[in-house]
Amino acid sequence: MKKRFLFAVLFTGGLFANHITISGTVVSDNQKYIGARYMGYVKEVFVQIGDKVKREDTLFKMDSAEFDILKEQANLALEQAEILTDVYRSKLDEIRREKALLRKHGTDTYNFDDMSENLSITAEHTQSMLKAMQAIVKNAAQKVKEISVISHYLEVKAPSDGIIVQKNLHVGDMVMPGFPVMVLVDLNHLEIEAQISEADLIKVNEGDFVKFEIPAIHYKGRGRIKSIVPSANPMTHTFTIRISFKKDHKKIYPGMYAKIEIEYNQALVRE
Repeated sequence: MKKRFLFAVLFTGGLFANHITISGTVVSDNQKYIGARYMGYVKEVFVQIGDKVKREDTLFKMDSAEFDILKEQANLALEQAEILTDVYRSKLDEIRREKALLRKHGTDTYNFDDMSENLSITAEHTQSMLKAMQAIVKNAAQKVKEISVISHYLEVKAPSDGIIVQKNLHVGDMVMPGFPVMVLVDLNHLEIEAQISEADLIKVNEGDFVKFEIPAIHYKGRGRIKSIVPSANPMTHTFTIRISFKKDHKKIYPGMYAKIEIEYNQALVRE
């Protein structure tokens, strides 16, 4: 009796369990477009297409001649402001010493009140100039810091580990800010992207487990539907799905063809 019941369950499950097969492509979930923050000419390029890089590896350098001039000018302005600040500080100290001596040895013969008042006015003026120069020193120091940061950005580094899949620059090329010149793909965070027809959309859900195969390396694995992009292609009436999986094969690369098998319950679909 139990055997008959089990057979009936399996037979019924076979009637209602179906699957659809679709094609997909391995893609990176962490693809970075790399460009420069400032306009300039490329001085050196250290990588080629296909090179694997580590985070903080230098990818290329830009010509720093113009920024070197700006840096020198900023340093010179800071140095001059610091010198003038020291001059006004020394002058203010000298005025204070004269006032102290005048109080100690002053007499009516030398018109003490007038001389003291003149020294006070000069001290106030000098104090104002000292404060102004201190503000100039502060601004000049900030300018030097900004130029130093800009110079640092002239050496473009890799933001993460990965492989260079696209390179659109050579030595001597002009680089414009905002335009990517390299594409870096992270090989440790891969997914499978596929298209599913509008008619089959009812058969899949986010979180469903799927089977997939990468024929090129004879690899079979299991993944999970991470997302269904809610915007149909008006030409093909298909939706994009992304499948996450654990990468446990070192030769899985973006761009590889994948065959995906999605099981669904026909009875639930009818409901």
